[in-house]
Amino acid sequence: MRILGIAGFSGSGKTTLLTGILPLLTARGLEVATLKHAHHGFDPLPVNHASQDWRIAGAREIVLAAPERYLLLHELRGEPEPAFEAVLPLLSPIDLLLIEGYKFAEHDKIEVFRHDKGAPLLAATDGRVIALVTDCGRPAGLPAARAIPIFEIDDIVSIARFVAGLCGVSPKARSIAAAPC
Repeated sequence: MRILGIAGFSGSGKTTLLTGILPLLTARGLEVATLKHAHHGFDPLPVNHASQDWRIAGAREIVLAAPERYLLLHELRGEPEPAFEAVLPLLSPIDLLLIEGYKFAEHDKIEVFRHDKGAPLLAATDGRVIALVTDCGRPAGLPAARAIPIFEIDDIVSIARFVAGLCGVSPKARSIAAAPC
């Protein structure tokens, strides 16, 4: 399984990029899973569903199963949030895990960077950023010694080709050359 993060700060376009490349990757035959770090919390259980009562009654795990999908919910009950590596054994066999969030974790990442957001450039200091997706060519903060592919933010096809190449499915896409921002 190849693990690849889609990293960047809020509003950079991580979800849009991930949603754009997913169908292109699966069309190439890759089995892809996604993992999102939800630092604001979430609750997938339907309101007023019996499963809410099970949780209140103390169930540690709840499984909802239907003909189309199933959901495994594990209540932490005060335990610390697990690192993303701790949930990997829960996944079915896949070719690629795309992670949104965990931008400071120790896995390879594609950074999504928008010049107008004023956020720091992760690739300037994080050697695990292996490619950059941006709206401004080569950002001024990227050290000259960092020779990583740079993609236009809307070039979903080339980005998907690059990711598929990381999984051994197709050759890597060429990076773009654009005016620095």
